[in-house]
Amino acid sequence: MSGFDFDESEQLKFKRLSAEEAQVLREFEPSVSPWRIVGLQVAAGWLVALGAWGLTGRPAAGWSAAYGSLAVVVPAMLFARGLMSQFSSINAATAGFGFFVWEAIKIAASVGMLFAAPQLVTDLDWLAMLIGLVLTLKVYWLALLMRPESKNRLKS
Repeated sequence: MSGFDFDESEQLKFKRLSAEEAQVLREFEPSVSPWRIVGLQVAAGWLVALGAWGLTGRPAAGWSAAYGSLAVVVPAMLFARGLMSQFSSINAATAGFGFFVWEAIKIAASVGMLFAAPQLVTDLDWLAMLIGLVLTLKVYWLALLMRPESKNRLKS
């Protein structure tokens, strides 16, 4: 027994939204642009890099933190570009498949950049790089907190 109160043989009925109904739904529940998140990540990366350089007085710490941020930002840009492409908006199945493909590309690019870090960053400071990476990743949570207010929540 699955614990559900409805007969499992019943089909869930979905109503296809008209263009007007979809527009109203978008107004009540606005989405966050992936490019806005990437922009916030770039700003966070600059702040972390400048902070690492300023706190340690070592340019290598600043460059390491900046590279850690880039290991998040560059793959996020690939992901955003892939999600916003016309191919990803053909239908729901294509969009869902595209999401997973671009997420895999994003992870592979991040891992590849981290493996390349010792060859690309002179006097790599691993701690500064990881701090840059983690703080830039946390921007996703900040973007969720800063998302536009829905008209539905404003009325409450």
